[in-house]
Amino acid sequence: MADEMLSIKGVSKSFGGILAADKCNLTISRGTIVGLIGPNGAGKSTLFDIVSGFQRPDAGSIAFQGKEITGWPAYKIARLGLIRTFQIPHALTRMTVLENMMLGKQGQIGERICSPIIRFNIVRAEEKNIRDKALEILEFFDLGHMKDEYAGSLSGGQKKLLEMARSLMADPQLLLLDEPFAGVNPSLSERLIERIKTLRQKGLTIMIIEHGIPYVLALSDWVYVLNKGAVMAYGKPDEVVSDKRVLDDYLGDGCDAQT
Repeated sequence: MADEMLSIKGVSKSFGGILAADKCNLTISRGTIVGLIGPNGAGKSTLFDIVSGFQRPDAGSIAFQGKEITGWPAYKIARLGLIRTFQIPHALTRMTVLENMMLGKQGQIGERICSPIIRFNIVRAEEKNIRDKALEILEFFDLGHMKDEYAGSLSGGQKKLLEMARSLMADPQLLLLDEPFAGVNPSLSERLIERIKTLRQKGLTIMIIEHGIPYVLALSDWVYVLNKGAVMAYGKPDEVVSDKRVLDDYLGDGCDAQT
């Protein structure tokens, strides 16, 4: 794959006697949307955890834009522009939607101990820029009208949107989305598909864990299938879902992948 942004080579991870990732090899090209599918327990979220620094691999290597990041802590990886969301949204429920958004901006001058005192005007100008950016992104996700609502009052689908919106405050170059459509109603899902497509058109590279095969087909340029921690198949979406191994071991297993 040309213009490689993320390279995962031989990554393995065990928890006790359970092999959650088994010599995984994946490549993501810049400006693409890559789907990661597989049955429950296949190791998809574990792989996201490893790539984003929330777990250390037992073996293998990970490179982001040519830089080796294997075993780096999550905050350091995020500063490079590799940002992730979670299957269960992590909104700060007692803060407003707008406040949640503004916290997502990395490296704020006002976070330094003395800056709010000795650099007051600079901090105030930065805060205005962050607020304006947050409002713009909220409008993009149709959440602008809820900016002053507490995040805890949002529906499950709205919390998913807020999580994705907040991730954009960190100016990601590669965004990892962990089941963005889970618990989202069909109408909201259709809007979310369009938003993700727009983000790709603007140059954002995206990797998605998703059980809903129709969403993967609608969005992905390339798909990897995990099973028992290993890559079972990969290729263009229509090729992957027609693969006999995938049909037998995943899609034909009575799972919720077709819903």
